[in-house]
Parts: sequence; C-alpha cells; structure tokens
Amino acid sequence: MRIGVLTGGGDCPGLNAVIRAVVRKGISTYGHEFVGFRDGWRGPLEGNTRELGIAQVRGILPRGGTILGSSRTNPFKIDGGVEKIKSNLAELGIDALVAIGGEDTLGVAAKLTDLGVNVVGVPKTIDNDLGATDYTFGFDTAVNIAMEAIDRLHTTAESHHRTLVVEVMGRHAGWIALHAGLAGGANVILLPERQFDVDQVAGYVEKRFQTQYSPIVVVAEGAQPLDGQMVLHNQELDAFGHVRLGGIGQWLAEQLEAKTGKEARTVVLGHIQRGGTPTAFDRVLATRFGLGAIDAVHEGDFGKMVALQSTDIVRVPLADATRELKTVPVERYTEAEVFFGS
Repeated sequence: MRIGVLTGGGDCPGLNAVIRAVVRKGISTYGHEFVGFRDGWRGPLEGNTRELGIAQVRGILPRGGTILGSSRTNPFKIDGGVEKIKSNLAELGIDALVAIGGEDTLGVAAKLTDLGVNVVGVPKTIDNDLGATDYTFGFDTAVNIAMEAIDRLHTTAESHHRTLVVEVMGRHAGWIALHAGLAGGANVILLPERQFDVDQVAGYVEKRFQTQYSPIVVVAEGAQPLDGQMVLHNQELDAFGHVRLGGIGQWLAEQLEAKTGKEARTVVLGHIQRGGTPTAFDRVLATRFGLGAIDAVHEGDFGKMVALQSTDIVRVPLADATRELKTVPVERYTEAEVFFGS
C-alpha cells in the first residue's frame, strides 16, 4: 500500500514519535510505502508532499513539533476542496491516509471517511479534550511545563508578597489547569467548565495572604467570570470557526489587585506549553498510537481512531471521538477546591 501521513492543528510534543512509529513498522513489518503531506490538510489539498521513509524518521523521536508541518486548513470551507483532495490522492496513488490531529483535523477525517476516503485517525491535543480516549499525547508534556513554571513562581510571589496569575491553555476544557494547578500547589484553579465569582477568588487570595504565603491562581484561557463575558483578543475566527482566546489572566490580575490592595502580576505560558521535547509518557503513548494506527491501516479498518482506554490501545469510530468534547467533570473540580485559599 501507498500511505499518506499528515499532522494538523496546533503543534504538539509527540507528533514526530507517531510519524516515526507509523513509518518504521509500516515499512519493516508490512512493506508499505509512505508519503508525507505537508502542513495538515493543506498538503493533500495542494498535492504538496515530501519523502517519508526510514531515513527521514531517524532521530526524530525526542523532537518537538512535526517534521511534516501543520496548519488549520479546513478543506470543507474551500470551494471544491474535497474534490481536489480526492483527485490529488488518486493522482499520487495514495491508498490510505493516517491523519494525526485534534477535534478539527479528525472532524475533517470523519467527513472524508463518509465520502469514501480511507482514513485512520490518531488523537493529538495538549488539551486532552478528545472523546473516546483516556489521554492524548502532548497533554503530559504541557502539564509538566506548566507545573515547573508554577513551582518557580511560588518563590518570586513570596519574595515580593504579590499574587501571581498563571494563564494556561484550555479553550473549552480545563484539564491542563486542573492537573498543573494540583501538581504545582496552586491556591485557586479556574476552568472553562465553571464560571467563577471574582469576589470569591479575591477572598481566596486574601485568605492565602493571611498564612504569610503568597497566592498562585491558575486560570485556563477559556475561563469566564460570572457575567459570561469571555475575554478575547479580537472577534476574528479561524477556518474552523474558533475565536482567538487570551487576556483573561491579565483581566483577572487587575481585578484582584483592585479588590485586595495587593500587587498582582500575570504570567501567560502560551505556546511554551506545547513546544519542545515530549516527556517519556508522551513519547511512549505517541509511539503506541502510531503502531496501532498502521495496524489498522494494514487491516483495512478505516474510519477509526486509535485510543487509549485504561492501558490498552483500542480502535473507536472517528465519529465517536469527535462527537463531543471531554470536559472536566464536577467531581474532579470539587476535589481541587479543598485547597483553594489555603
């Protein structure tokens, strides 16, 4: 078989580990041939490819990002986009695609499957918000990066007796904020799943100062105050209809400083969370996903996504993975609330 591989959406630690596993096993075990599509769905849309063999995947296991490049191209938003993809795949002799990505990338994969394109998906998102899989690779790396930042910020917060607000990624799901906040000993954690009361947060901050320690507030970029006004850079949308988030951390710091009389500063971790080398957990998970994906392709089990359930790599319908986001349940947030303000 001649198999295409693409990576879509935001870059993520572990993408190269997936590519490596797919290619290494696909060639050495099954004798398949591979073509790398550049820059997500833009690659098959424009017929833009690169060579992808064992030589091209040597040494990429610890590398962050993706050797194939990425984009947020949505072929269903482009006139004739789907027809161009099908035509280019036929012209290149591509029998199947391995699509590595998150909700948007796999959503396109699911639609293309319904239109007769042979696709197997691999779940990728640092937000850990894809359904049908317990974890996605990239999440563990993002949490560890955020936790290390929080660890460092405790000392500077206490030295200057100030509140530090740490803004982390998380558009609709607060998994990074929850895990990093718990692991880093944050005093307040704010998630997109539950609107917060600024006065209550200020109360937690004041209570923390009474212990002679300084508060660390971790807030996901998609968190909203009770009035429901999401803080946005602007109203522009990407190809998948998403607005650009950011700014909630600075807004919250200003509110807390005004309400408590204590200096407050903001640290926005941003793209640092998804850059650089993946953790051991993400390297192993991504590798197992890649091995599972090429097995599915070889067996002709298309329209599926590989997933982690308990400790097993299983296959689930792409439609199940993209039907709804996996958000933080109330009981998990309640666990964290025990530490707020203390």
